Amino acid sequence: MLTALFVFHSQDVAKSVLALASLLVILNALSTFQIYGMPTFDEMESVYVRKFKKPCAWWQRMVLRTLFGFTCFFIAVAVPFISNLAGLIGGVALPVTLAYPCFMWLRIKKPKVYSPSWWLNWGLGILGMILSGLLISAGTYVVIHDGVKFNFFKPV
Repeated sequence: MLTALFVFHSQDVAKSVLALASLLVILNALSTFQIYGMPTFDEMESVYVRKFKKPCAWWQRMVLRTLFGFTCFFIAVAVPFISNLAGLIGGVALPVTLAYPCFMWLRIKKPKVYSPSWWLNWGLGILGMILSGLLISAGTYVVIHDGVKFNFFKPV
């Protein structure tokens, strides 16, 4: 996103706007890593508690989370061809955020059949599944058309 912004709009957009857009992308990346990493952090801590039969200290949590972040960063640098598979991976993961919550809400809350909230959740859930299918097919097309270029430790 930032590449397109800088390539196509670097001449006609103020530098302060470009800097703000870059800052917002960085803040988004840092905060979403924490949000989506939370289940992993919780699982690591629960494994520690089960194994050692005592609560995890604050410094141990910090070390576990830092090691997890380092591992993710290392994989991102060591295996940069994952970007070729991003559409395919995103299509597989998309229903988790778009469709499943709608279907879960229907299953848990059991709204009146054919009520507006029933229609809305079914519609959004089906739309999420359709978008996921389209993204998976587009990701598959990109992988078939462009191939996967393996270049370990050489970010493009």
